[in-house]
Amino acid sequence: MDLLDALLRSGAVLLAFLVLPLLVGQAEHKVMAHMQGRVGPMHAGGFHGWAQLVADGVKFAQKEDIVPAGADRRIFQLAPAVALVPYLVVLIAIPIGPDGMVGQVLDAGIFFVLAVLGLGVLGSLMGGWASANKYSLLGGLRTAAQLMAYELPLLLAAASVAMAAGTLSLTGILGAFEWWWVPWQIIGAFVFFTAGMAELQRPPFDAPLAPEEIIFGAWTEYSGLRFALFLLAEYAGIVIVSALTAVLFLGGWHGPFPDQLGWLWMLLKTGALCFLVIWARVAWPRLRADQIQKFAWTVLVPLALAQIALTGIVKVVIS
Repeated sequence: MDLLDALLRSGAVLLAFLVLPLLVGQAEHKVMAHMQGRVGPMHAGGFHGWAQLVADGVKFAQKEDIVPAGADRRIFQLAPAVALVPYLVVLIAIPIGPDGMVGQVLDAGIFFVLAVLGLGVLGSLMGGWASANKYSLLGGLRTAAQLMAYELPLLLAAASVAMAAGTLSLTGILGAFEWWWVPWQIIGAFVFFTAGMAELQRPPFDAPLAPEEIIFGAWTEYSGLRFALFLLAEYAGIVIVSALTAVLFLGGWHGPFPDQLGWLWMLLKTGALCFLVIWARVAWPRLRADQIQKFAWTVLVPLALAQIALTGIVKVVIS
């Protein structure tokens, strides 16, 4: 029975990993089309462009897979997998609902997910270095600098929740959650979600991929399915960051539904946060690389430290 339970959990995690990022990618097509008056994504397949995702998949599959002559071939080919696989590993530890609806319960769940989450960015760094292209290398270096700047506020924001709950386990945090935490931890939620967007290089933090400056950053030399894997990794990262924000700061599966339907409440929260990521791409202009660094060190880090101080004060008062 233990083996069967493990297989069922692994299958559910894999299914979610394969389906949810594709749904986010399809939603981005439609939301941006409505917000910006784009007509292209609304035609493929007829009603509301339902076959746009299929058309994109066929397009990527038909493109030739090219490796530059001067590239480090093995690193170049491995980079898309390094960018994608960490998000699958992280998904295993995120609780979707009560009563064990999680791939694997980890006592130090926060440490695990944040450590593995940072590995996904290495795929872009590897791809930029191995491409034998100065623009790709520049994009990879910007990626590394952005990771180092935004990893600190991300960790500090998560630490405030761990202090409040008195545990490093994600399931333990949800077990200790109280609704009055939401306004108390709202600053940390903003810091965590924003830093997560920056680590994913999502607009307005997409200077490492700025096509007007460096063509397409670390992904410039990629084509076909390898390029599609980088895009899939980006959408998988959106799902993971949104789900972690919902678990840490918004109560995860806690909501007005009965516990048996807690997974539905969790999906609704995650979907709403994914929509915010898409909305930010449409609404905000790209920041320069120096502005991105300044925002991390002069805004997010002080806010995260203030959140930790507030958490310490509240813990002392209520204890």
